[in-house]
Amino acid sequence: MSNKDLSEKSWDNRYQNQDIGWDLGKVSSPLKAYFNQLNNKDLKILIPGGGNSYEAEYLFNLGFKNVFVVDLSKTALNNIKKRVPNFPDSQLILGDFFNVNDTFDLIVEQTFFCAIHPSLRKDYVSKMYNLLEINGKLVGVLFDAPLYKNRPPFGGSKQEYLLYFKKLFKINIFEKCYNSEPSRKGKELFIKLIKF
Repeated sequence: MSNKDLSEKSWDNRYQNQDIGWDLGKVSSPLKAYFNQLNNKDLKILIPGGGNSYEAEYLFNLGFKNVFVVDLSKTALNNIKKRVPNFPDSQLILGDFFNVNDTFDLIVEQTFFCAIHPSLRKDYVSKMYNLLEINGKLVGVLFDAPLYKNRPPFGGSKQEYLLYFKKLFKINIFEKCYNSEPSRKGKELFIKLIKF
C-alpha cells in the first residue's frame, strides 16, 4: 500500500496478500472482556472497518444476532463468512463507513480509527455520534502511541483524542488499557463513550 492509498482496492489487496500486521487472528482481550459482561443480546452493534472481524464472530457465537460489519475489503468480509457461514449476508456491508445510514446501540472501535487518515478524525467523531442512538456507546481501543505519520496505523495521544470526543460524548472510560495483548501492552487506551 502506498503512503497515500487508502482506497477500497488497496485495502482489499492487503487482505488478499495477508499484509495485515494489525490482525491478531482472534478477538482482543479488552474487547472480549467487555463483550463477556454484556447481557442484552438484542443490542444492534456495528463494527466499522471490521476487517476479518473476529469481534463479530465472537459476538455472533455468544448469541448477538444483530451485529453488522462494514469494510472496504470484500476479501475480509468473505473471510468472516467462511468462518461463520450462518452470519447474515445483509449484515456484512461492503462499503465506506462514512456512507452508512442507520443507527446502533453499540459501535465497536478496533483498529479502525488508526486506519483512517488523521484529517478524517473530526468526521469520524461526528459520524459516530450520528450513528448512535441516544445513550448509545462507542467502545473499544485506541492506540496511545506516535506510530506512523504517513501511513496506517496512524497514532496519537489521549490528549489529542479527548479534544475530538469530549464535545459530543460523555466520557465514561478513557484510560490506559490494563488487559492489552502483549504486543500492544502500554500502547492502548480503552474507551467507553456515551452519546447524550
